[in-house]
Amino acid sequence: MRELRPGLWHWDAPHPEWTEGEPWPQTVSSYAIDDGERLLLFDPLAVPSEIEGRAADRRPVIVLTAPWHERDTQSLLERLEAPVYAPAPDTAEDLMQKFGLTREQAGEGSPDLAWLRAGDRYEAHFYTPADRPLGARVFSGRVDNDVVLWLEDHRAVVAGDSLADFGRGLEIVPGWLPPGVTQEQIAERLHPLLELPVELVLAAHGGPFDRAALERALS
Repeated sequence: MRELRPGLWHWDAPHPEWTEGEPWPQTVSSYAIDDGERLLLFDPLAVPSEIEGRAADRRPVIVLTAPWHERDTQSLLERLEAPVYAPAPDTAEDLMQKFGLTREQAGEGSPDLAWLRAGDRYEAHFYTPADRPLGARVFSGRVDNDVVLWLEDHRAVVAGDSLADFGRGLEIVPGWLPPGVTQEQIAERLHPLLELPVELVLAAHGGPFDRAALERALS
């Protein structure tokens, strides 16, 4: 774990569901921000005890950049009783439209965060690019629920799988694009980020990165 600047931390950990042959590295990144009132945990996995201990004096909040990035969310909720902010999982219609699945293949839609959506045991907030969750600005990435968040107070963007480092530096990973979607299209979609005073890119795979890395990824 390292403190990137006062109140902003990064750490990495091996993903428990990683298997040999995966295109993405086993080690993934998580981040935390202490804004004086809230402890924001982004795509959290194996949260260090020093970070989790801060929840005693702050209001903990879990923020996911994609619904499939739940990682340690459920176990954290058992301990912290934190609200969860996440992009909405795909419906059956979403899966058919995005990935060309048949109705039979799409079934009842994505199983992502099904435990969170069932009942009212946990506080869940599903957001879209039209929303401003926790004051963040939301940009659609390679799909509408794989997002990039702009945190103005910290001059940082938080990226799910749309901007990642699989060993070649920060990039729009070509092998993870939906059918018929190009890197150039995603770069154009995310290009407004370069109009913002971005200083840090907090990527869930790799990172953190500086503005120059973002400029290269979107060039």
